[in-house]
Amino acid sequence: MNVSIVIPTKNEEKNLPNLLRSIRGQSFRDYEIIVADAKSSDATRQIAASFGARVVEGGMPGPGRNRGAEAAEGDVLMFFDADVILPHASFVEDCMHEMATKKFDVTTCRVFAYQGSMIDQAMHEAYNVYTLATEKVLPHAAGFCMFATRDAHRAIGGFDEEVVFAEDHDYVRRAKKAGFAFGILRKHKIPVSVRRLDKEGRALLTAKYLYSELHMLTRGPFKKMPFTYEMGGDAPTPPKE
Repeated sequence: MNVSIVIPTKNEEKNLPNLLRSIRGQSFRDYEIIVADAKSSDATRQIAASFGARVVEGGMPGPGRNRGAEAAEGDVLMFFDADVILPHASFVEDCMHEMATKKFDVTTCRVFAYQGSMIDQAMHEAYNVYTLATEKVLPHAAGFCMFATRDAHRAIGGFDEEVVFAEDHDYVRRAKKAGFAFGILRKHKIPVSVRRLDKEGRALLTAKYLYSELHMLTRGPFKKMPFTYEMGGDAPTPPKE
């Protein structure tokens, strides 16, 4: 098995089918799907099984990704959240090719907001500009779309389960510190749900992210949850890239 796709879930029956259908439609076929479920009370597990995914016990996003990776057989781990959709039929194939060509051990994609306002689009593009500008010195990677070789993942001990917020950025920074090559893929952008923006508000969520960045730079990663966080939820179906 070349690629293991790991998806942490909780009550994602409305979103998971969209992602799984987009995976099924990929030109790249040498993959397995592992859904790490955090005790969903809806039909998430049954939907995952109906698409041929293996279901394992999950938890919060970081631990859930780790549980999925522990069950994985692939040489490359691809981590997606349930509310994204692969934007093109060659997405996995193209990302694998670019990752191999550039010899990245850990990588991510640029992002774009779907079904959001012009302000949402601008916010996500600002994130792209910032992460590209700091790519070589201060890696960032959003957990809803991250790839890593199995060797790199195991060498750094996976996601630090003591880190409860921004564990994705902590992951790639530890990987870089350990000597693994990190970079951002350019071929595709990944569509991102704006459900957290809708739930928490644009100004508040922006303030949280800015505070998180400052905290990680000055005091290190969060070992206690600094904000209210609710895993899972609803989102509309995103368009194709």
